[in-house]
Amino acid sequence: MTAHDREHEPEIETDPETTERENGEPNGTSTGAGPILVPNRILETDAIEPGVVTLLSRARVVLLGYHELPEQTAPGQARLQFEDRAQNRLDELAESLELAGATVETRLVFTHDREQTLNRVADETNCVGTLLPNPSMRLEDVLVPLRGERSIEQVAGLVGDLLAGLDVSVTLYHLERGDERASAAVLERGRQVLTARGVDPELIETRTETSRTPVRAIVRTAEAFDAVVMGESDPGVVTFVFGQTAAEVAERFRGPVLVVRRRGNEDGPADEPTVPVDRSDDSAE
Repeated sequence: MTAHDREHEPEIETDPETTERENGEPNGTSTGAGPILVPNRILETDAIEPGVVTLLSRARVVLLGYHELPEQTAPGQARLQFEDRAQNRLDELAESLELAGATVETRLVFTHDREQTLNRVADETNCVGTLLPNPSMRLEDVLVPLRGERSIEQVAGLVGDLLAGLDVSVTLYHLERGDERASAAVLERGRQVLTARGVDPELIETRTETSRTPVRAIVRTAEAFDAVVMGESDPGVVTFVFGQTAAEVAERFRGPVLVVRRRGNEDGPADEPTVPVDRSDDSAE
């Protein structure tokens, strides 16, 4: 089978009657924001770390368990071999989130194309973000890079929905272009959005920096935090999460990274990068 064939091959999803579940009506603690996609390599995931559970405790979650198939593996063979074990593990992961207060819908997929699967499920379920669930044993402080006016409402708004009422510090972070007033305005608007959503003002801090290597700057700053929440620069989960800045941050940062998707009905380009991305210098690290 060629790469072109796989690109157009439908994902192999198990019987929806046995693999999709929803925890009824949202409970009193779940946020009203759209769901967050949480992909897991289901046969390689033993548990969701406590810090990730805390981050998602007020969220609506689409928990996607997937197993990527080699080219030569037939779908029926994979289902016979792995489906029961994968479904049991997916149910256990979902239960850990539900016990913390999240509302969970599960999907179990066997696929030859991971990226195609993530895009499809995120679109079908209208997810507002995708969590790259790197381990995190605690959640005490979160770094939130803000890139410009268009990202503030979505990124800071989702952070506020997730963290309102929790004893978790939030640091709004902006890489400026030399315009201190513009940077201050972005951070102040982010603070206003957070407080309007119910985050304690005493738990909000701001930080600015100028750097020619944004990925390096974000990762260096993130080392002191338990999680990162940031926006995407291009439409589509896969294009951004697996190919651009957030993917690079997730690869280098040891904690979870929540990527907030652009709204599908937005016209025009995304926020411009706050500083030029010098990839050659950044990759030399």
